[in-house]
Amino acid sequence: MKLTTMTQVTLDGVMQGNGGASDEDLRNGFERGGWALGKGDEETHAYIKETYQRADAFLFGRRTYELFAGSWGTMTVEDAPGWEPVVRALNTRPKYVASATLTEPAWPGTTVLPGDLATAVAGLKARPGGELQVHGSGILTRWLLEHDLVDEMTLIVVPVIVGQGVRLFPDAGPDLALDLIESRADAKGVTIQVYRPAGRPQYATP
Repeated sequence: MKLTTMTQVTLDGVMQGNGGASDEDLRNGFERGGWALGKGDEETHAYIKETYQRADAFLFGRRTYELFAGSWGTMTVEDAPGWEPVVRALNTRPKYVASATLTEPAWPGTTVLPGDLATAVAGLKARPGGELQVHGSGILTRWLLEHDLVDEMTLIVVPVIVGQGVRLFPDAGPDLALDLIESRADAKGVTIQVYRPAGRPQYATP
């Protein structure tokens, strides 16, 4: 399976608290949640739904898993008009969680990855299928990039600067070159950028 990630971020790189509830993620005193609510036009919504439909399995970090399990995991298709493809995908396809603390996941179809995470993820990628998708899960996404396990990375960039919160990429960390393979902007100013990792960047010489 190809490992792909999809992350909603602000223009200043924040990914914390993007969902509909302002109190979804209050870590470190964050109080500007819900910045993605109502953003994106119908074409962007269709793109997101199509992405979920392509998934053969999902991989989550623990925090995002618990958020999804408590929301999407409690829904039926009748509960989410217009978002039925996402509900179906998340509730019928295998889900894997990278966690050293989660022992009894309540969401049916969930497996907690045991032992060495790099070996476990490589084993999932070696299985036949289309996509192993990571949604949100910033800590996990950074770790997967650092270990060269990501095949494609999609950023959904919302035109807002929130000025606080956890960013997808830290101020200091490993460097990575990216090849842009798809880019689009919608009528509300949301952009979708799809990248493939391309090794280390080239820097100018003195």
